[in-house]
Amino acid sequence: MNTLTLLRLAKITLWKPLAVAGVLLLGACAVGPDYQRPDQDIGASYKEINSAQTSNDSAATSPTPGWVIAQPSDAALRGDWWQLFNDAVLSGLMETLQNANLSIAQAEAQYRQSQALLQSARSGFFPTLGSSASATRSGTGSNGGNSPSNQYTLSGNVSWEPDLWGKVRRTVESSQAGLEASAADVATTRLSMQSTLAQTYFRLRVMDAEQRLLQQTVNAYERSLAMTQNRYQAGVAAQADVAVSRTQLENTRTQLLALDWQRAQLEHAIAVLVGLPPSGFAMNAAQVLGTVPVIPVGLPSQLLQRRPDVAAAERRTAEANAQIGVAQAAWFPDLSLSAQAGFRSGQWAQWLTAPASFWSLGPILALTLFDGGARQAQLEKARAGYDAQVATYRLTVLTALREVEDYLVQLHVLGQEQVTQGRALDAARESLRLTQNQYDAGLIDYLSVIQVETTALSTERAALQLTADRLVASVQLIAALGGGWEVAEQ
Repeated sequence: MNTLTLLRLAKITLWKPLAVAGVLLLGACAVGPDYQRPDQDIGASYKEINSAQTSNDSAATSPTPGWVIAQPSDAALRGDWWQLFNDAVLSGLMETLQNANLSIAQAEAQYRQSQALLQSARSGFFPTLGSSASATRSGTGSNGGNSPSNQYTLSGNVSWEPDLWGKVRRTVESSQAGLEASAADVATTRLSMQSTLAQTYFRLRVMDAEQRLLQQTVNAYERSLAMTQNRYQAGVAAQADVAVSRTQLENTRTQLLALDWQRAQLEHAIAVLVGLPPSGFAMNAAQVLGTVPVIPVGLPSQLLQRRPDVAAAERRTAEANAQIGVAQAAWFPDLSLSAQAGFRSGQWAQWLTAPASFWSLGPILALTLFDGGARQAQLEKARAGYDAQVATYRLTVLTALREVEDYLVQLHVLGQEQVTQGRALDAARESLRLTQNQYDAGLIDYLSVIQVETTALSTERAALQLTADRLVASVQLIAALGGGWEVAEQ
């Protein structure tokens, strides 16, 4: 029998049992429960939308809350949501963040790990092929009478475990869900970094506005001090007025200096977010402060498709469900098919010849009869893991709904605050004008002017802080709504 004939025989011999195993595999079932997404009551609409509409109907002077009910054609939150703010610098920073943020890079690497795990799980569907070669020389003691002998072996082997009970299928199902959860994790990390960058950016821009305000105030106080000194030298003002004016000026300079390190820290935070060392990053002060955009708000049911963290929690629930099937499959016998063929000879010249050939083929059926409760423990662990993940999913949904409600009411109330703060600012400016006229006319002392100026400055800064709060809250609402991410994009 020559080598070619041997290989043909091995091919026929191997094919028949593999074909039988394939038929068994096609008729096999996957043990364990099939996945269904857990139910969760989410409500028909957001509570704070209705509250804001009622408030607006009862008060004609109420401001726009910073959001509107989304229409079917709205697409403002798809893609680059930060474009709503029409800020070219912010858009440039976002582009850099997309490519250089290290937290996003870390999440993407973890996603690639999940891809590898899925590929590893799928390998269970296929047979394992191997080969080996050896050369040995053996002998007995000097009194044995036998001379040393040689043995040369070259063999190939194949083994395969048909997935009769669906263990491999459930493992692949679990890994696939884990991969999809990892993809949602990448989107969650990206949205979180984008939100953090936008919030930090707007706080820095409001600080720029505060610095401009304080610098203008310092300039005004310097002129006021010079005029007070002139009035004192002319005998019109008291020396105490000069001291009070100087105190006011230096206090304001101190406040201005405090903003320098606060702004520097925000700038450093932005540098890290865009993957740059703080020493190599700087931002020029902006002359114009951004405005709060109108954000389209959909229905609670849409939140399940728009929040990547909700999608990740749901996919991990599916992953845990598949693990129950993996644990249940351990109760059933394992069937493995193996075959080996090759050449074995004691003489090198006859090694690769038909007389030196050998082969073996056979199935192995293995069943664990007693394991001290290990399989039952694994099954109970898998079921408990699924229950825990269901609770996590439902909590994630409720937390997402709460965040949206929180930022809806926050934006609405901040809008109302900004209206009243605007009235307070107008009143403070008018009060300062009248007080200054009274002082120039000699009707009041300089201390009264100082008190009114301090109140006006505090009111100006409070108005800027409200603008910052509204900008930040609008970013938080966008993030709570899922940003521009959708399940279909993954």
